[in-house]
Amino acid sequence: MDEQEQVQPMVSRKNVFDLTWMDTNELSRFVTETGRIISRKYTRLTAGEQRHVTRLVKRSRNMLLMK
Repeated sequence: MDEQEQVQPMVSRKNVFDLTWMDTNELSRFVTETGRIISRKYTRLTAGEQRHVTRLVKRSRNMLLMK
């Protein structure tokens, strides 16, 4: 197997819908050091969860809580 196929999920299966835009420590796990949002392939989130996290990260950036 390839290294990329054996990627461990970044998230323990806790509910990402409980996060808010103010939880910057939790949201920073979904963002790289340069500020890019990590894709579903590596986070192993469902499509709905990824959309929710993306919305929260963008809202948090807009409020100047995250870079």
